[in-house]
Amino acid sequence: MTIQRCPWATNSDIEAEYHDREWGVPVHEERTLFEFLTLEGAQAGLSWRTVLAKRAGYARVFLNYDLQQLAALDDDALAQKLLDPGIVRNRLKVWSVRSNARAALALQASHGSLDRYLWSFVDGQPIVNRPRNSSEIPARTELSDRLSKDLSKRGFKFVGSTILYAFMQAVGMVDDHMLGCHRYRSE
Repeated sequence: MTIQRCPWATNSDIEAEYHDREWGVPVHEERTLFEFLTLEGAQAGLSWRTVLAKRAGYARVFLNYDLQQLAALDDDALAQKLLDPGIVRNRLKVWSVRSNARAALALQASHGSLDRYLWSFVDGQPIVNRPRNSSEIPARTELSDRLSKDLSKRGFKFVGSTILYAFMQAVGMVDDHMLGCHRYRSE
């Protein structure tokens, strides 16, 4: 029997595994939230499959997403990271990891945690959509617009509305599993 998945997850094993285990599952762990902010920003202009294939490289290169260590990186250390084929070697994206770590630390100080801040945008509960087909899944929403604007104001980079809608799907703030997908919630 073939498992039904959302159409985007049927192109490769890596996408199918990610879809089945993680996509749309609520995340509250600080490092994982920062990991997905980093990965979704890195994905801008690329396929999600490309970024998923480099996920282990990102964890290694970016110090397992330790915010204190990332915030302390100097320009020479970031320049060295640009040489590593395990990540997307785009200077602006690599430098954004440091600035985003610094912004995340400030956010933790002001809100108690990245988790508390991010999930406050959905009142602590996932938004469960019930799309029947891909055309019903938006690239961005008013909510992702607001989150994008607020994060940008706080110094985050690569946090456009489309990137943040994908981030919200990834960390389960939004559940967009489609009708027919084995992960679709009917309640």
